[in-house]
Amino acid sequence: MCEIKHDEMGPLKVVHLHSAKAGLDAIVVVDNIALGPAMGGVRVSPSVGLLEVQRLARTMTLKNSIAGLPHGGGKAGIVHDPGKGDKRQYFKVFASLIKGLSEYIPGPDMGSDEECMAWIYEETGRAVGLPERMGGLPLDKLGATGFGLAECAEVACPHAGLELAGSRVAIHGFGSVGKAAARFMLEKGAVLVAAADLGGAICHPDGLDPAELLKVKEKTGSIVGYECPGTSCMKPEDIFSVPCDILIPAATADVINRDNVYGIKARLVLQGANLPVTREAEEVLAKRGILSVPDFIANAGGVIMAAMEYAGKSRQEAFDAIREKIRSNTGLIIGKAGAENKLPWVAGAELAKSRVMEAMKNGRY
Repeated sequence: MCEIKHDEMGPLKVVHLHSAKAGLDAIVVVDNIALGPAMGGVRVSPSVGLLEVQRLARTMTLKNSIAGLPHGGGKAGIVHDPGKGDKRQYFKVFASLIKGLSEYIPGPDMGSDEECMAWIYEETGRAVGLPERMGGLPLDKLGATGFGLAECAEVACPHAGLELAGSRVAIHGFGSVGKAAARFMLEKGAVLVAAADLGGAICHPDGLDPAELLKVKEKTGSIVGYECPGTSCMKPEDIFSVPCDILIPAATADVINRDNVYGIKARLVLQGANLPVTREAEEVLAKRGILSVPDFIANAGGVIMAAMEYAGKSRQEAFDAIREKIRSNTGLIIGKAGAENKLPWVAGAELAKSRVMEAMKNGRY
């Protein structure tokens, strides 16, 4: 079993869940609740483990803090293949096991969606990212995280010597976040030149049509069936060396690392996934003059909308909050990093941590 790593911020609670009857194993990490009840997604994967969940929970603490939300950070991982079995049944079991863990508010993540949150809510009375029929603001359907990435891009581009209009974008992970990011960035004049999912990657120097990509993905399960003269196919990992201006890793953790960081040709990296860039790679990107906006700034749109839903706000109020908070924090952190000669993630983490530590001085924890 992976050793639990503690520091001055947490984690407050680490809970291992097991149901022999349902064949369910899960982990919940409540990292910190000094700013309010912990909010974070439920990840479903056959390989999810304690270290991953703990890292993600800390990211949520930083993300919620820097966004000025009245929430701490938490995360859950269900050890299961999301494509197999009775999803409703194992989510109901998971929900019953966390019913008394009132410090944790679940939300959607990889392998879970608004329907899963509805099942949790029916059991526990708490969840965010709920279906519209339940008064929720469905994060994936509305494209909250992708919307925030586009707002982040508009602020970050000038700092990277770019204009968003006309910028060539490559997206690793053309799922719920990636497709929404493509849509909102194209509305601002960007051009999608490459995209990747589990099935492979495709590239076209003159641009891909996101609407056609979605049609192909819905029909075949992958974007690699996209047909257009001049389109080239490659392995998903090859997208990191595609010539582009903006690279968005929007899939899993640690995909930009020592093995591929030197091949990146982008001038701006927007972290659409959580923890997509290793610490070593962050150093290399900075030395190469590539601006990397950390995950807890760039992809905070989803949790901001979730917090707005939890507070009873409207869809428009949620989008307004995403726009204001992400634009403000992007400029703040890039400016702070430049003034203090620090990596953006270091500058951002220091600010987020200081807010949490101040709250801890005055709270129970």
